[in-house]
Amino acid sequence: MLKGISPLLNADVLYALKSMGHGDMLVVVDTNFPAEAIAQQTVLGHLLRIDNVPAADAVAALLSLMPLDTFIDDAATRMEVVGAPDEVPQVQREVQAAIDKAEGKHWPLSPVERFAFYERAKNAYCVVQTGERRFYGCFTLTKGVIPPETE
Repeated sequence: MLKGISPLLNADVLYALKSMGHGDMLVVVDTNFPAEAIAQQTVLGHLLRIDNVPAADAVAALLSLMPLDTFIDDAATRMEVVGAPDEVPQVQREVQAAIDKAEGKHWPLSPVERFAFYERAKNAYCVVQTGERRFYGCFTLTKGVIPPETE
């Protein structure tokens, strides 16, 4: 364990977070997502895991180190429910709360249609599969910047 770093973040995930640059996207997915197949098409090229953890806990751990991109409108997205795009399942409400807490304000969690989400995920830096078993526990997070300290 390391001081100040969530024990949920293993060495592989920490390496990916450090390697990502501004505008790189990370995908957080549930256990039903075709994670291995999609991850092979990402920049990193292999799947990362935060096992046995709900999506909201994984997102909270990731955002404890990674800022969201303030230059785009869709720095945080969620997969839409098929046939009910306006429905926001409990898992997505929990992730919304984790994002808002990490950012210190309400942050829009933009909906993305299921197949568009898959395509978006293929263009990501990496995919992190969680232990989330509820449907629609799939999100993208785009990395922002940490400004220099003022003198």
